[in-house]
Amino acid sequence: MGSAGRTTGSSAAGTIAISLAAGVVLGAAGLAGWLWRRAERRGRARRHEAMLFSSRLQDGSEAAGPLSRTGADAGGVRRELQERVEELNLAIDDVRRQLEALTTGG
Repeated sequence: MGSAGRTTGSSAAGTIAISLAAGVVLGAAGLAGWLWRRAERRGRARRHEAMLFSSRLQDGSEAAGPLSRTGADAGGVRRELQERVEELNLAIDDVRRQLEALTTGG
């Protein structure tokens, strides 16, 4: 009866570790998706502002304005988003390694 209790305990620990890993992966994927949607929304807003600004330039109502955002700025946002996603992937890998060590070493 004593060895059956140990088997059940290690099985429960393995199940918890798998659930934890799945939660971490799903959470990171959700965060990455949220960051991506946020960057896309900002890009759409910038394009919309640029269209409005260009129409004002065409009709002469505004000669120059604060909307000097270019494709380089959009590229910077994409780079920042890409860096965040890479950081999340590294964190996921770290947690995965810790969980593997916990399940194999424990």
